[in-house]
Amino acid sequence: MQACDNSGFGFLPKRHLPLFALANTMTHPEYILTLSCLDQRGIVHRVSGFLADHGCNIIDSAQFGDDQSKLFFMRVHFSSEDAAITDEALRAEFSALAGTMQMNWQLHDARKKPRMMLMVSKIGHCLNDLLFRYKSGLLPVEITAIVSNHTDFYQLAASYNIPFHHLPLATGASAEAKRAQEARVMEIVEANNIDLVVLARYMQILSPAMCTALTGRAINIHHSFLPSFKGAKPYYQAHDRGVKLIGATAHFVTGDLDEGPIIEQDVARVDHAMEPETLTAIGRDVECVVLARAVKWFIEHRILLNGHKTVVFK
Repeated sequence: MQACDNSGFGFLPKRHLPLFALANTMTHPEYILTLSCLDQRGIVHRVSGFLADHGCNIIDSAQFGDDQSKLFFMRVHFSSEDAAITDEALRAEFSALAGTMQMNWQLHDARKKPRMMLMVSKIGHCLNDLLFRYKSGLLPVEITAIVSNHTDFYQLAASYNIPFHHLPLATGASAEAKRAQEARVMEIVEANNIDLVVLARYMQILSPAMCTALTGRAINIHHSFLPSFKGAKPYYQAHDRGVKLIGATAHFVTGDLDEGPIIEQDVARVDHAMEPETLTAIGRDVECVVLARAVKWFIEHRILLNGHKTVVFK
């Protein structure tokens, strides 16, 4: 007698299973729709109605209306369950609806892993933390390149089998040399179809042109609540001021140094008995957590720009 598994179907090949059992093994394409537009009556109704009419099932949804900017923001995670409606048709028909409401919108394949590039100089805690989270499956991304103006972390990159690009930039380098180095960086971005560039303590100021080229897809971690304690040795500055809280800020990169739209912030409490080195260690832990949250929310398409601010659907 042939043994049976718990399903009662024995060891029959999948093609011989009953139709209801096959249905349970099928998966539907999933999407994440993000949009913003002027706040107006009926946005949620029209979007949800469109999805229902096109054979889609909403998995989760979030929305926010900003009284100041008068803008409405929405994120919808849904599955497309009508095989007759193609990806192209879904996008084309939603584009028509979006046009009538003057929406800024994006439709993302929820199962596609964004492609990420990391940039670092000589301080590696954020780089190491992101690589560990990536390898552990906590960050569903493809890290396709690591770029640095130093060679300190090429062995770390090799241990994760990630290409390492050493693009040196000498102290006091000329504007021409800086443009050439940034051109190489952008070549790597384009060649790898990068969706997100993360400045994981990359200690070079990006030119306005590069900031513009990476608008909305470059995140930096700053070692304080902006704009406090800019420059070198921020935790020593904090110690000299006798602070009781230290923190970190993840923000989008813009041409205004360390003033891009803020994505996430956090703090840790400290006291008078702590040495600068202790503050540095605590602060670096906070930086890692804050940057990891910002990266995770980006790759899950939870961050929408609202002028100089962000809307983050957690």
